Amino acid sequence: MGLFDFFSKEKKETLDKGLEKSKSSIFDKITRAISGKSKVDEDVLDELEEILISSDVGVDTTIKIIKRIENRVASDKYASVEELDLILREEIAALLAENNSQDVHNSFETKNLPKPYVLMVVGVNGVGKTTTIGKLAYNFQKNGKKVVLGAADTFRAAAVDQLKLWGERVGVTVIDHGMNTDPSSVAYDAIKAGIEQDADVIIIDTAGRLHTKVNLMNELGKIKRVMQKILPEAPNEVMLVLDGSTGQNAVIQAREFTKVTDVNSLAITKLDGTAKGGVVIGISDEFKIPVKYIGVGEKMEDLQVFNKTAFVDSLFKK
Repeated sequence: MGLFDFFSKEKKETLDKGLEKSKSSIFDKITRAISGKSKVDEDVLDELEEILISSDVGVDTTIKIIKRIENRVASDKYASVEELDLILREEIAALLAENNSQDVHNSFETKNLPKPYVLMVVGVNGVGKTTTIGKLAYNFQKNGKKVVLGAADTFRAAAVDQLKLWGERVGVTVIDHGMNTDPSSVAYDAIKAGIEQDADVIIIDTAGRLHTKVNLMNELGKIKRVMQKILPEAPNEVMLVLDGSTGQNAVIQAREFTKVTDVNSLAITKLDGTAKGGVVIGISDEFKIPVKYIGVGEKMEDLQVFNKTAFVDSLFKK
């Protein structure tokens, strides 16, 4: 496997399968663009630019990628179109590395993290936020870690029940106060329970949508302040969950959430059912926030630790 020695063959096959729709869409277009051409010229690059933009990579990020490829082929005016997929992969992987999307070989390991490690999860309704939390809990527990969940999304009818079902399914403690209760109080009790139970990881679900940005900012701020009364460094991480299948709408959501809270990691879900996998590249480039997890299937193991090299290989390799 070479570059992917740490990335199991099974996981790579799942990633390949999960990104198949995006890959097929991109390569069908690239194949048409280079048909009858022998070298990477201005026309090929113009076509490639349109392909990347239509694949939800984003305009600004696409322009950066095209410039990098232009610089790469400038020294070789006869660069073959056969080399284009390799050049494309290498330049996008390099861009992701510069954007702080560093590979984490096993981010379900907590030995170098504070204990308990408090993860607050944010995102709009419908992106797979609660499901992602359930899958995170499963993978942490599978890695031998004790997990406590806090059901602090008390505004949505199904959110608390859904998280409790995940808790039962995975076998982890869920702290909840039911519907229409104070989210910060739930978060406080979840931290308290996590400390008492010697938990390695505490994951706090939060409301997916409030009426205004000000309400959202105030609510998330209050949750943080209340948690810090019992654990001053909490939360250690604020993760934004985005639905990759929504393409540029995911980018818009990221803009809104990064304005109101200090997001420092991303999970991008539902990439298996869409041809918009390129959005991961654009989001990473625009926000300079590490993409930590990607969802490439329904199974609990299909929430994968993001590896930029494996991702780009699966998305662009012939």
